[in-house]
Amino acid sequence: MDAAVKKILSDLKARKFAPVYFLQGEESYYIDVISDYIENNCISPAERGFNQVIVYGKDVTMATVLTHARRYPMMAERQVVIVKEAQDIQDINKDTGSKLLLDYVMKPVPSTVLVFGHKHKSLDKRKELGKKIDNYTVSINAKKPYDNQLPEFVAEYAREKKIGIDDRAVMTLCEYVGNDLHRLANEIDKLSLALGNGGSITSEQVMNHVGVSKEYNIFELQKAILQRDTLLANKIVNYFESNTKKNPMIPVVAYLFSFFSKLLAATQAPDKSEKGLVSALKISPYSAKDYSLALRHYPQEKIIESISSIKEADLKLKGVNSGSDSEGQIFRELVYRIMH
Repeated sequence: MDAAVKKILSDLKARKFAPVYFLQGEESYYIDVISDYIENNCISPAERGFNQVIVYGKDVTMATVLTHARRYPMMAERQVVIVKEAQDIQDINKDTGSKLLLDYVMKPVPSTVLVFGHKHKSLDKRKELGKKIDNYTVSINAKKPYDNQLPEFVAEYAREKKIGIDDRAVMTLCEYVGNDLHRLANEIDKLSLALGNGGSITSEQVMNHVGVSKEYNIFELQKAILQRDTLLANKIVNYFESNTKKNPMIPVVAYLFSFFSKLLAATQAPDKSEKGLVSALKISPYSAKDYSLALRHYPQEKIIESISSIKEADLKLKGVNSGSDSEGQIFRELVYRIMH
């Protein structure tokens, strides 16, 4: 977990509440974690009817938000005002709205806990509000995690929830889900319910839970491609082609594009050892083995050619110049072109 998030949650659990929280950034997971904790724990359930206001950015102006914030609590120590999807506040990016907010945060009402959940992007640092907001509020700027940070997140989340999970399962979950922290957390919760009491989540349970065949899945296909194992690759392509509803081609092609794009970056890494690739590509040590293997089998020219083929297949799958080819035929041709 991000150090700034840990510090905020630690203070909240110690019931040290700040007057204003401005939670912004591309990664919405930590914004929700902090906002939800305040919503559920800052004041008692009995006090929330009169002293807790939750609004959505698209429905309000900054003046409306601050009118709520300047109220005093009724028969309670404090009140809570939470603005969800604060990036949609009608005038937050206008001089009028940003000046109103800056004026407030410099002299906030001490009995109000005001929370802004500004998701998917950050304030423009070139503007006054973006430059100064961190100086007057408790704030985070949550960035999307790198691939090599995901295993730590999964292991820590499972540990906090007292859920057992083995190392291979951690890596499988990260590889399949990617850096969507909300989905990673949800998948762990679902796996825990399926597991019941006792035991640990295994790689096989992860693959079964997300509907991936233990033998034929995108990971096995990637390995077959990297090892230039034509026979196995054809078997997996046949499996995918036989059930495109269960194995939609567009996400699979997107996965291959992500891999080969990073592989192209790996060709420029000054240190092509597994340790060097982890540092250069921001990937997990486990994934570095695949990239190291791929660099031995695919020269830079072939990687560039493969990326071009993947882009062409993606367009065809989306209906551009696809002719009468089915999804399975488009995908089969793509794998052939990559491996030959």
